Amino acid sequence: MRLLLDTHIFIWCIADNPGLKKTVKSKILHANEVYVSSASIWEAAIKIQTKKLVVSIEDLMNAIVKSGFTELPITAQHACAVSNLPPIHRDPFDRILVAQAISEPLIFITADSILKDYSDLVEVVV
Repeated sequence: MRLLLDTHIFIWCIADNPGLKKTVKSKILHANEVYVSSASIWEAAIKIQTKKLVVSIEDLMNAIVKSGFTELPITAQHACAVSNLPPIHRDPFDRILVAQAISEPLIFITADSILKDYSDLVEVVV
């Protein structure tokens, strides 16, 4: 199984947040490959600047490798795939993450139930 973690799932995972269910942790631990998008680091950097997130951006970036995850860069194919998405969700970070999941394909792990309407590849874990 190949997974792409939504930004907040990635942060919860590396922080060992109790809000992340044991079943989700197990799914992540037993996946063949787990990806974190460069879009998630970009989103976190913006939230850090606006004081919505308190964490070191370098620590987040380094946590990708330390956790055994793989960075998924944003490609032109991913960006182009956004244009094929219906206007279900307005957040550009969520839209690029969904586009990446569909393009690769990867199972996208998120807590945002609205994103489920995009694809069967979106797995809501709340």
